[in-house]
Amino acid sequence: MTAEAPARMTRAAGCRVWDEAGREYVDYIMALGAVALGYGHAAVNGAAEAAIAAGVVGPLPPVAEEALAEALAERIPWLERVRFLKTGAEAVAAAVRLARVAAGANRDFVLGCGYHGWLDWCQGAADGVPGAVRDLFAELPFNDVAATRDMIRERARQLAAVVVEPVVVTEPSREWLQVLRAETERAGAVLIFDEIKTGFRLAIGGAVERYAMQPVPDLVVFGKAMANGFPLAAVGGRADLMAGASRTWVSSTLATEGVALAAARATLEVFERDDVCGHLQRIGTRLLHGLHALQRAHVSKVTGVAGIAQMSFLHYASEDLSQRVALAAARRGVLFKRTAYNFVSLAHDEATVDRTLEILDACLREV
Repeated sequence: MTAEAPARMTRAAGCRVWDEAGREYVDYIMALGAVALGYGHAAVNGAAEAAIAAGVVGPLPPVAEEALAEALAERIPWLERVRFLKTGAEAVAAAVRLARVAAGANRDFVLGCGYHGWLDWCQGAADGVPGAVRDLFAELPFNDVAATRDMIRERARQLAAVVVEPVVVTEPSREWLQVLRAETERAGAVLIFDEIKTGFRLAIGGAVERYAMQPVPDLVVFGKAMANGFPLAAVGGRADLMAGASRTWVSSTLATEGVALAAARATLEVFERDDVCGHLQRIGTRLLHGLHALQRAHVSKVTGVAGIAQMSFLHYASEDLSQRVALAAARRGVLFKRTAYNFVSLAHDEATVDRTLEILDACLREV
């Protein structure tokens, strides 16, 4: 990080953050998408404060755990059973573990599409990952119907699970979603949707709800915006698959601490009451249309616009140019990510988006 960019923050509120020098910024990073209501949302903070006063953790499962699971299952009916964890990475890993339990011996292979965290099972190119672990995973191409069908059929006898992010820069085609479902059923493999970015953003129930996918995936994973910045993730789905947790080991000391559970319950209530996903669609569309206008106005500098309304970014003509624009925007009080993704929140309004677009336009003219 260069000296020109803010390095540390002291506080955040709504869609704004303040650095250690007291400078204010409009933020579109939103904790890498973990905050959809805005920083420090009053209802979520109030629920968290009550949970702190109640003791946070204890020796028994909290009532709040079952209450949240029931509320999620009522709103997202394909979550027949739910287990809570702290991070998206460990929740996806738990889903893969459950899939391998169901698959049985000699079916350990996993196909993945998108980013599923930093843990060994899905990091085939990372240093420090044993070769034997790398050999159990391969990348599935997003939205490529023919290649997806071929790869699942080729690995069918060894395949335990197919794990996909349903949105990777662009929306999925209906045919690709259908092939994923049909071919995993044909292979006897578990279909897992990694809804960590898309859940509580495209819809409360994520891409499965947004695209009315039928039949639904076997397991889904939620995280990030589900608790509006408090650390919580969940894996859930078919009851018979979730029952596999009793045949293996899926555990976390702080998985059911009460603060994040209370924050998630309050977050769900706000999403339902205030039509948060509708707001994200409207405000995000305004931003996305503005980014397309910037691309048309600066064709030599901006080569394209990527993403969807709720999460978008610009493609620049060069890496150096993208860095210069980001720094220029920061100097003018806007934190706008150079790559996937920038996120809108309930705290972003039309005036904020319009002012952001004016600043980005000025930055592109300046560089």
